[in-house]
Amino acid sequence: MTAIMIQGAGSNVGKSLIVAGLCRAVRNRGLSVAPFKPQNMSNNAAVTIDGGEIGRAQALQALACGLAPHTDMNPVLLKPESEIGSQVIVQGKRLTTVKAREYAALKPSLMAPVLESFQRLHAKHDLIIVEGAGSPAEINLRAGDIANMGFARAAKVPVILVGDIDRGGVIAQMVGTQAVLDSSDEELIKGFIINKFRGDPQLFDDGYRLIAARTSWRGLGVIPYFSGAWRLPAEDALDLGSSTGTGAKIACLTLPRIANFDDLDPLKSEPGVQVIMVAPGQTIPADAALIILPGSKSTRADLGFLRAQGWDIDLLAHHRRGTAILGICAGYQMLGTRISDPAGIEGPAGDTPGLGLLNIQTTMQAVKRLTLTQATHAATGLPITAYEIHIGRSTGPDTAHPFADVNGHPEGATNGNVIGTYLHGMFTSDGFRAAFLRNLGLPGAMRNHTAEIDQTLNALAEHIETHVDVNGLLALAVQGIA
Repeated sequence: MTAIMIQGAGSNVGKSLIVAGLCRAVRNRGLSVAPFKPQNMSNNAAVTIDGGEIGRAQALQALACGLAPHTDMNPVLLKPESEIGSQVIVQGKRLTTVKAREYAALKPSLMAPVLESFQRLHAKHDLIIVEGAGSPAEINLRAGDIANMGFARAAKVPVILVGDIDRGGVIAQMVGTQAVLDSSDEELIKGFIINKFRGDPQLFDDGYRLIAARTSWRGLGVIPYFSGAWRLPAEDALDLGSSTGTGAKIACLTLPRIANFDDLDPLKSEPGVQVIMVAPGQTIPADAALIILPGSKSTRADLGFLRAQGWDIDLLAHHRRGTAILGICAGYQMLGTRISDPAGIEGPAGDTPGLGLLNIQTTMQAVKRLTLTQATHAATGLPITAYEIHIGRSTGPDTAHPFADVNGHPEGATNGNVIGTYLHGMFTSDGFRAAFLRNLGLPGAMRNHTAEIDQTLNALAEHIETHVDVNGLLALAVQGIA
């Protein structure tokens, strides 16, 4: 058995979720399976066991496979720092920062590490399930492509195309994709799946048959909308939304380059708590019990955006009223008195005044800290499992009142109702999360967040097995391409 690639007829059609479900379904059949995404673009990254970083979706897919996340699962990660520029991570480590035009020139040289990572995974597992990026119909990006058909052709991997019926026009998505591909790329597509169907799937029987007839691709199923998707970590900031629950309000600021926002997922599942994503142009709710300043890929620029929304004024008002304010990573840096970037690592070189709610100063440094971290919460003595992914170093008087202890060293800073920390993912630690919320006067239930994620992955696998011809898909993987 070898590999199969899931590509989309557009962005956000559900590829990541389908790959996660297939990974768990195949693992449940007793096979050794691993996820792979040649190129990803996301500021929601996970730290890997080998000390690098990959897209959060591949970390979830690794969990579905029963594997620890590894940099080979996502050898090229693009982390947008501005509207036109991104940091380029290759096999877990920062290579450079480039603008879009510059990346087009760099991209062909990245095929070698992509194939190297793929072959290492391929040698260890029965099956590799590959996820594409965007759509192969973006033929303006085909030259030097490493994300979709360029990779599939180089690695000789058959492709399944996924269309999203929820957004409408799915027949045109599928038939139109075939129409714009050159013949050698089109021949790589061996089947198709329709995703996110709502209602009676028999109503789409004629459309399904039409796609199969027009394209000559094998139909592998129509997947109804998976209602449990909200329980799984989202990778795309476009998927960010407020939780559907009611109760005490936790407000999180939606920054333009928000990063590692999976910090919020355990809170969104918390009974009696409502997580409100404060959108641009909105004020921070007056009745918020906790305000979170999240991570960001461009700290000083997003701090400027925060001020432009008037959120700095809201935060000062909440601070005077005694509302708890939590800054995580870049949010921690923003709470200080000054952020310095003398080398221009995240943007133009210079200094930016912070919000002044913590007496700390941050300096950006070239060496990024990437590590899985075991910590002890200073206030409760409870263990925290987390990860760190940052380039800034923060010092100052308030670090004498740390948030946590890491291997005998103070981490973070506190001052009254203001808390700052570099620890991402801390709310997955069940005992700490419950105690932290209760200490703020919020309801905090003792839930097993990791078990809930695992149960949801099993439910997703059952959903995939019910609605997708998994046997047919695996047969296509074995068959490969001529």
